[in-house]
Amino acid sequence: MKVKNIIFKRIISYILSMVCLLFVLNGCDKPETEIIKKTEPEDDTVVIGMAFDSFVIERWQRDRDVFVSTAKELGAEVNVQNANGDIEEQKQQILYFIEQGVDVIVIICIDADTLSDEVAKAKNAGIKVIAYDRIVRDSNVDLYISFDNAEVGQQMGQALVDNGLSQGDNIIMIGGSTTDYNVPMLEDGFKSVMNENGINILDSTHCEGWRAELAADYMYDNEELISQADAIMCGNDNIATNVVSVLAEKRLAGTVLVSGQDADLEACQRIVEGTQVVTVYKPVSMLASDAANYAVMLAKGEDIGEHGMINDGTYDVPYVSLTPIAVTKDNIDDVIINRGFHTREDVYLLQ
Repeated sequence: MKVKNIIFKRIISYILSMVCLLFVLNGCDKPETEIIKKTEPEDDTVVIGMAFDSFVIERWQRDRDVFVSTAKELGAEVNVQNANGDIEEQKQQILYFIEQGVDVIVIICIDADTLSDEVAKAKNAGIKVIAYDRIVRDSNVDLYISFDNAEVGQQMGQALVDNGLSQGDNIIMIGGSTTDYNVPMLEDGFKSVMNENGINILDSTHCEGWRAELAADYMYDNEELISQADAIMCGNDNIATNVVSVLAEKRLAGTVLVSGQDADLEACQRIVEGTQVVTVYKPVSMLASDAANYAVMLAKGEDIGEHGMINDGTYDVPYVSLTPIAVTKDNIDDVIINRGFHTREDVYLLQ
């Protein structure tokens, strides 16, 4: 009996020892987990909010893709929002970025004159703001990056002159949205070339909201003016698509000189077939990648270097200006195809 009691006590003692050991081990696990949590580094990833006007214009998709990929290479995240041409929606998207506490907001504005309050709220929240390709007026953004828009207009005009437009000839201007501050800068550059060469501007109109179909409506509603025109300046290639379509119906395609910008694929195809004289190519890969680099630098508080300044209506803001390139049938292979913007097969419609 005594032996059994001894064995029983030893078993109980062993069980109690194991239970105590488990308590000790569990007690050790908890502080170890806490130590790991305390030593985990805070997430310092740069977050960029990118507010697009819309993706109706072909080139904006390229801008988005290059910007996002460049930002990712730099270790940043990009939240892309598309307002679909609705300025109130774009305002809400900017406010959303502010609520999310992003580091930088990049704005491709719909209306240059209506975002100053939203930009002010972002800056008051310590968020840097970049106006991308289109200036945001009266807003004191941290950086405006674009192409030289007056130069775009000058290149359009000079290409038309180089292709036969001369003193006494007539031209019609069908520009983009008047809420896009780039439009008057482009048109001022274009008009300077027209004035220098004694070319008459028969009429000038605009496609509000960059709605290119309005160009076709204008063409149908003003047939008498169109019949007098030797050339038509189009605010971009999408507008030119509608203009050339109507000219083709009237058997005037290739006779009336047409200009555009953005180097859309259809525009490049028209250049090689002879129904559009020029498209002004803006190397969007350079613009988007530079903008992404500047966004990350601003987010990290780094010096972005010395740049020019431009007045936004109230403030002088830092301005990075890139140079556009006029593309005609003479240099389309070198500028567009050899640089990989479009393929030879697509431009020349090769099988």
